[in-house]
Amino acid sequence: MSHARSDYKAFRSQAPELYAAILAVSQQASGAGLDKHLLELIKIRASQINGCAFCVQHHVLLAEKLGVGADKINLVVAWREAPQFTARERAALAFTEALTRLDGGVSDAVYAEARAAFSETELVFLTSAIGVINLWNRYGVAFRWTPAERPAQASN
Repeated sequence: MSHARSDYKAFRSQAPELYAAILAVSQQASGAGLDKHLLELIKIRASQINGCAFCVQHHVLLAEKLGVGADKINLVVAWREAPQFTARERAALAFTEALTRLDGGVSDAVYAEARAAFSETELVFLTSAIGVINLWNRYGVAFRWTPAERPAQASN
């Protein structure tokens, strides 16, 4: 395991204006009405593809806090084979993978599936959410941000 080069808190203090700007763009998609559960699923998936352990853990914890089912969180890595995902979630996840990998761009089929599931405006904000999580992933991977500890469970 490699050591952290820096951490998320250091980034916030070293570049507060940049942090605020990225965070502001990050919040636009949910502010535009896109489902927060869906947004967490796409953030988890992009972060898995990019190998950003910090962002995977961060968005898993946020998804849990929002009430996203454990089955969806655990199976987002294999969403194509899992029946738990809606058509809209599947379209968003396929679009996320295409925009994250960018090997050959977004195919007409993937775009058509996304466009059928989302309005033009929603697709603009979905694209921004995918772009921003990929930006966060670049910081997390470059600086090897350490994943957060899972909060301790209260005992009965």
